Amino acid sequence: MSHDLLYEVHDGVATVTLNRPDVLNALTFEVYAQLRDLFDGLRTDDRVRVVVLTGAGRGFCSGGDVHQIIGELLRRDMRAHLEFTRMTGAVVRNMRLLEKPIVAAVNGMAAGAGAVLALAADLRLASDRARFAFLFTRVGLAGADMGAAYLLPRAVGMGRATELLMLGDTIDAATAERYGLVNRVVPHDELAGTAAEWARRLAAGPALALGLTKRMLVAEESMDLVTALEAEAQAQALLLMGEDHRLFYEAFRREAQPKFTGR
Repeated sequence: MSHDLLYEVHDGVATVTLNRPDVLNALTFEVYAQLRDLFDGLRTDDRVRVVVLTGAGRGFCSGGDVHQIIGELLRRDMRAHLEFTRMTGAVVRNMRLLEKPIVAAVNGMAAGAGAVLALAADLRLASDRARFAFLFTRVGLAGADMGAAYLLPRAVGMGRATELLMLGDTIDAATAERYGLVNRVVPHDELAGTAAEWARRLAAGPALALGLTKRMLVAEESMDLVTALEAEAQAQALLLMGEDHRLFYEAFRREAQPKFTGR
């Protein structure tokens, strides 16, 4: 892992920190590739139950680096452009397919690709200093980038998503919470602690059940109701036979808190 992307694991929680604070953690080709590979590799890393994604300094992520990505891409051919856009999409794909909760701790500006990275997380905590901007149309590009046109309407509704993706306006944390883009806004100094608390709670939870919940949330986005009901029936029948559910029952009988094993 390079110094531009910090990674540490403690008590089942992996913390991923975008670390280019002098440019508000703008993304480079290399950071995109590292994020893609990291979220893919986390599928089989049994040390990690939960991921926290945040930024160093006063920004979460200002999007793609103007000089290192945009300037360089303008010198490349169409094949190279498509390779790049597929790589950025693969970051979001790997985040959504990872059957472990991802908490975005948005500590400042989340713009362009940075806003989509936050959107691709499962839970979003925002500092009261956070701002969000889907800037793609402001630079002459489609608002449909990295899955934004897929994910954003599901978070905030089609009307709000159309507004954010077409106008590219910047919204503050309170507005993001009102739109449903973030789960909660907290005072800036409490963001890291709140994210750590949520991560600890998730890490102590039933990992298999949480993973299957995320899998079903993703899968059911393209299902009709009858198909979804049958898929949920099969998923729940499996977990009803799981060890964690049995541990809950045994703890309940003892009037104790269950200690889940993730099985």
